[in-house]
Amino acid sequence: MKTLKQPLLIISLGLLLTATAPLYAAGDHAHGHDDHESGMKHDDHDSDKNKMFLKTKEIDGYNVTFHVMKAKLGKEMGGTHDFMIKVEKNGKVFTDIAMNTKVKHPNGSSETKKTMKMGDWLMAGYDLGHKGKHQLMILFKTADGKKHKGGVYYTGSD
Repeated sequence: MKTLKQPLLIISLGLLLTATAPLYAAGDHAHGHDDHESGMKHDDHDSDKNKMFLKTKEIDGYNVTFHVMKAKLGKEMGGTHDFMIKVEKNGKVFTDIAMNTKVKHPNGSSETKKTMKMGDWLMAGYDLGHKGKHQLMILFKTADGKKHKGGVYYTGSD
Protein backbone atom coordinates (compact mmCIF):
# COMPACT_ATOMS: atom_id res chain seq x y z
CA MET A 1 0.00 0.00 0.00
CA LYS A 2 2.87 2.38 0.83
CA THR A 3 4.44 1.85 -2.58
CA LEU A 4 1.21 3.03 -4.25
CA LYS A 5 0.95 6.19 -2.14
CA GLN A 6 4.42 7.55 -2.97
CA PRO A 7 3.99 7.60 -6.79
CA LEU A 8 0.49 9.02 -6.37
CA LEU A 9 1.85 11.78 -4.13
CA ILE A 10 4.63 12.58 -6.61
CA ILE A 11 2.20 12.63 -9.56
CA SER A 12 -0.24 14.85 -7.63
CA LEU A 13 2.55 17.24 -6.67
CA GLY A 14 3.76 17.32 -10.28
CA LEU A 15 0.29 18.18 -11.57
CA LEU A 16 -0.09 20.87 -8.92
CA LEU A 17 3.24 22.43 -9.84
CA THR A 18 2.52 22.28 -13.56
CA ALA A 19 -0.81 24.03 -13.04
CA THR A 20 0.75 26.75 -10.90
CA ALA A 21 3.92 27.42 -12.94
CA PRO A 22 2.64 30.75 -14.35
CA LEU A 23 2.06 32.03 -10.81
CA TYR A 24 5.74 32.12 -9.96
CA ALA A 25 7.37 32.40 -13.38
CA ALA A 26 7.61 36.20 -13.33
CA GLY A 27 9.26 37.01 -10.01
CA ASP A 28 11.71 39.80 -9.22
CA HIS A 29 15.12 38.15 -9.12
CA ALA A 30 17.29 41.26 -9.17
CA HIS A 31 18.03 41.70 -5.47
CA GLY A 32 21.40 40.60 -4.05
CA HIS A 33 22.27 38.04 -1.41
CA ASP A 34 25.53 39.10 0.20
CA ASP A 35 24.80 37.52 3.55
CA HIS A 36 22.20 35.26 5.10
CA GLU A 37 20.02 38.15 6.27
CA SER A 38 20.22 40.17 3.04
CA GLY A 39 17.50 38.14 1.38
CA MET A 40 15.29 38.27 4.44
CA LYS A 41 14.49 41.98 4.58
CA HIS A 42 11.53 41.96 2.21
CA ASP A 43 7.86 42.05 3.10
CA ASP A 44 6.93 40.77 -0.36
CA HIS A 45 7.34 37.15 0.75
CA ASP A 46 4.14 36.83 2.75
CA SER A 47 1.33 34.49 1.96
CA ASP A 48 -2.35 34.56 2.66
CA LYS A 49 -4.62 31.85 4.02
CA ASN A 50 -6.47 31.61 0.72
CA LYS A 51 -3.37 31.68 -1.49
CA MET A 52 -0.74 29.08 -2.22
CA PHE A 53 2.73 29.96 -0.97
CA LEU A 54 5.15 29.58 -3.87
CA LYS A 55 8.11 31.95 -4.26
CA THR A 56 11.13 31.72 -6.55
CA LYS A 57 14.31 33.52 -5.63
CA GLU A 58 17.78 33.74 -7.18
CA ILE A 59 20.54 32.60 -4.82
CA ASP A 60 24.12 32.70 -6.16
CA GLY A 61 22.98 32.00 -9.73
CA TYR A 62 20.56 29.22 -8.74
CA ASN A 63 16.79 29.61 -9.07
CA VAL A 64 15.40 28.39 -5.77
CA THR A 65 11.67 27.82 -5.38
CA PHE A 66 10.18 27.85 -1.88
CA HIS A 67 6.81 26.14 -1.45
CA VAL A 68 4.77 25.68 1.73
CA MET A 69 1.58 23.68 1.90
CA LYS A 70 -0.50 22.22 4.68
CA ALA A 71 0.27 18.53 5.18
CA LYS A 72 -2.59 16.19 4.44
CA LEU A 73 -4.26 14.80 7.53
CA GLY A 74 -2.58 11.54 8.49
CA LYS A 75 0.36 12.20 6.14
CA GLU A 76 2.30 14.73 8.19
CA MET A 77 6.05 14.30 7.78
CA GLY A 78 7.37 16.10 10.82
CA GLY A 79 4.82 18.88 11.13
CA THR A 80 1.55 20.47 10.09
CA HIS A 81 3.10 21.89 6.92
CA ASP A 82 5.47 20.67 4.23
CA PHE A 83 8.32 23.12 3.51
CA MET A 84 9.54 22.21 0.03
CA ILE A 85 12.46 23.58 -1.97
CA LYS A 86 13.53 23.12 -5.59
CA VAL A 87 16.98 24.22 -6.79
CA GLU A 88 17.54 24.81 -10.52
CA LYS A 89 20.21 26.30 -12.76
CA ASN A 90 19.97 26.67 -16.54
CA GLY A 91 16.84 24.51 -16.55
CA LYS A 92 18.50 21.63 -14.67
CA VAL A 93 17.02 20.53 -11.33
CA PHE A 94 19.53 19.72 -8.57
CA THR A 95 18.30 17.02 -6.17
CA ASP A 96 21.57 15.39 -5.15
CA ILE A 97 22.66 18.24 -2.90
CA ALA A 98 23.03 18.42 0.85
CA MET A 99 20.50 20.86 2.31
CA ASN A 100 19.51 21.96 5.78
CA THR A 101 16.47 24.06 6.59
CA LYS A 102 15.77 26.34 9.51
CA VAL A 103 12.55 27.99 10.62
CA LYS A 104 12.45 30.90 13.02
CA HIS A 105 8.93 31.07 14.45
CA PRO A 106 7.04 34.27 15.38
CA ASN A 107 7.72 33.66 19.10
CA GLY A 108 11.49 33.73 18.46
CA SER A 109 12.08 29.99 18.78
CA SER A 110 13.76 28.17 15.92
CA GLU A 111 14.37 24.65 14.72
CA THR A 112 16.59 23.06 12.09
CA LYS A 113 15.92 19.98 9.96
CA LYS A 114 17.61 18.16 7.09
CA THR A 115 15.63 17.72 3.91
CA MET A 116 14.47 14.52 2.27
CA LYS A 117 14.09 14.04 -1.48
CA MET A 118 10.56 14.03 -2.94
CA GLY A 119 10.83 13.88 -6.73
CA ASP A 120 12.42 17.14 -7.93
CA TRP A 121 11.84 18.71 -4.52
CA LEU A 122 13.64 18.63 -1.18
CA MET A 123 11.29 18.68 1.81
CA ALA A 124 11.11 19.04 5.58
CA GLY A 125 8.04 19.10 7.81
CA TYR A 126 7.42 21.95 10.27
CA ASP A 127 4.57 23.16 12.47
CA LEU A 128 3.64 26.43 10.75
CA GLY A 129 -0.07 26.60 11.53
CA HIS A 130 0.20 29.30 14.19
CA LYS A 131 -0.29 32.94 13.22
CA GLY A 132 2.62 35.25 12.62
CA LYS A 133 5.63 35.67 10.37
CA HIS A 134 7.95 32.65 10.03
CA GLN A 135 11.45 33.05 8.63
CA LEU A 136 12.21 30.08 6.34
CA MET A 137 15.91 29.60 5.64
CA ILE A 138 18.00 27.13 3.68
CA LEU A 139 21.69 26.26 3.44
CA PHE A 140 22.78 23.95 0.64
CA LYS A 141 26.11 22.66 -0.60
CA THR A 142 26.67 22.01 -4.30
CA ALA A 143 29.00 19.47 -5.92
CA ASP A 144 31.73 22.12 -6.27
CA GLY A 145 31.87 22.32 -2.46
CA LYS A 146 30.38 25.82 -2.27
CA LYS A 147 27.71 26.68 0.29
CA HIS A 148 24.67 28.76 -0.62
CA LYS A 149 22.11 30.28 1.73
CA GLY A 150 18.95 32.32 1.58
CA GLY A 151 15.34 32.34 2.57
CA VAL A 152 11.91 33.90 2.55
CA TYR A 153 9.17 34.83 4.98
CA TYR A 154 5.93 32.89 5.37
CA THR A 155 2.95 34.19 7.31
CA GLY A 156 1.16 31.31 8.99
CA SER A 157 -2.56 31.85 9.12
CA ASP A 158 -4.14 28.40 9.44
